[in-house]
Amino acid sequence: MDTPATTATAAGDPDGAGKGVPLDERPRERLARLGPDALAGSELLAVLLGTGTRGQSALEVAQRLLEEAGGMRRLSTRTLREIAAVRGLGTARAARVMASFALGRQVGQLRLPPGARFRSGADIFRHYHERLRDLRKEQFWAVLLDGKNRVLREERVSEGSLTASLVHPREVFAPAIRESAGALVFVHNHPSGDPTPSVEDVEITRRLCAVADLVGIRVLDHVVVGDGAYVSFLERGLLGEPKS
Repeated sequence: MDTPATTATAAGDPDGAGKGVPLDERPRERLARLGPDALAGSELLAVLLGTGTRGQSALEVAQRLLEEAGGMRRLSTRTLREIAAVRGLGTARAARVMASFALGRQVGQLRLPPGARFRSGADIFRHYHERLRDLRKEQFWAVLLDGKNRVLREERVSEGSLTASLVHPREVFAPAIRESAGALVFVHNHPSGDPTPSVEDVEITRRLCAVADLVGIRVLDHVVVGDGAYVSFLERGLLGEPKS
């Protein structure tokens, strides 16, 4: 439950930004005027918190919360009790913070709807980044596409360090053949955060592309997802031109 000091602050400063901050520079007003992408993480947190505490604005509380947690990513892994323990927060506002992270994860884990299209490695990265970047093990996914490069469905092929035995062509192409897929996109993550393809990544991709040529299915790309970055085999020239 929020503290009485918070309520007092809310009455005198409903935006929680501090009385000395011009109205149009407060986080809530900046969000309304510029959109959420223009705000820093601390400002977005301040909007979630709504109000500050006695002697501190919502923005200052948000900044302190990030500092104590060690950044936004670490804050996203904290428990309700840990967030609520930060001075001036309380359980109610800590729950708001946790809920915002949970919503973000759920959005990032939404499955691809049939008929969706990928136009670039960046499209693939944007869809899979939230789902894969924090995993402690590698996951290898195959996205099955029709003849017009529209999504049929996704298939998780393996979990664990990529090896030729783990990512077997049978596990990749059996569902593609059943679905009469015309093309495939491969995606996997690097738990280290560095998306640079390993020797094994390159070798496995070559092997899968060779099988794809035999069965008449195009491989459009293989995207390695890291922490905030990706490598596209197609964009790096590691894949070769897809067969028509």
